Amino acid sequence: MVKDQEVERIAKKLDKMVQKKNTDGAIDLLRELKNIKMSLETLQSTRIGMSVNAVRKQSSDEEVQSLAKTLIKAWKKLLDGSESKSEEKKKGGLSLQSSSSKDSPGSSDSSKKPETPKTPTTPTTPKFTSFPPVPVTTDSVRTKCRELLVSALQTDDDHKTIGADCETLAAQIEECIYKEFQSTDMKYKARLRSRISNLKDQKNPDLRRSVLCGNISPERIATMTAEEMASAELKEMRKALTKESIREHQLSKVGGTETDMFICGKCKGKSCTYTQVQTRSADEPMTTFVLCNDCGNRWKFC
Repeated sequence: MVKDQEVERIAKKLDKMVQKKNTDGAIDLLRELKNIKMSLETLQSTRIGMSVNAVRKQSSDEEVQSLAKTLIKAWKKLLDGSESKSEEKKKGGLSLQSSSSKDSPGSSDSSKKPETPKTPTTPTTPKFTSFPPVPVTTDSVRTKCRELLVSALQTDDDHKTIGADCETLAAQIEECIYKEFQSTDMKYKARLRSRISNLKDQKNPDLRRSVLCGNISPERIATMTAEEMASAELKEMRKALTKESIREHQLSKVGGTETDMFICGKCKGKSCTYTQVQTRSADEPMTTFVLCNDCGNRWKFC
């Protein structure tokens, strides 16, 4: 637990450096990571691999880049080794089960009473991955859409660090969208186009990483709105614009002073109501909000 907290602390510091575009001191944090004995559970829970990879891309220091590459390479081997052991263990279990059934006592003993024949069962094929089988399609349009989704998911090296199966993810996302529309019409293509555009967006890496890590399921990303997929920065910008729009609307309708000093740019009328508000710092001039009483047109100027 203490080790996980330490790695998570370093990951947060590295992320802040990337956000501020200033990687001074990153080499000391990377050296700390080098001295920590990393486990697969810690890698997956802290997502430290993505933080180190982001610093590697951001930094121009060759020492930082070299040490980051060394750490990522070592962690990738740990991930690959874990998957290989899991696969061998499952195969070994199947082999042991098969051997036990062949060597079970009484199978060739003719002196015992014959057993009641059992209904034959269809053998099940073991699954070695956490994904369901990839939905297969022969439709050329759907195949092309899956290829574009794979390309979007592989925009940077995060898929390698995480160890995600981009082809399987792309097939599942496309399958969910196709099931909704039951055709490859314009609505289907528009939905795919918006997923691809947002996943490829370099300014919104968190969305892509969340899909690769499984924090956002294929079913979820297939139905998310543009607002839900937007980056945190864009969401804040939209929120600020919405607040400004609401405030302007309220100011132009509540109170104000009637005047004929302004001419409406829409209906050319002079019957207006204006309100002055200090929206900026005290040493800046006030902002004037004007409402045309004839047509309802609103505007502002400083």
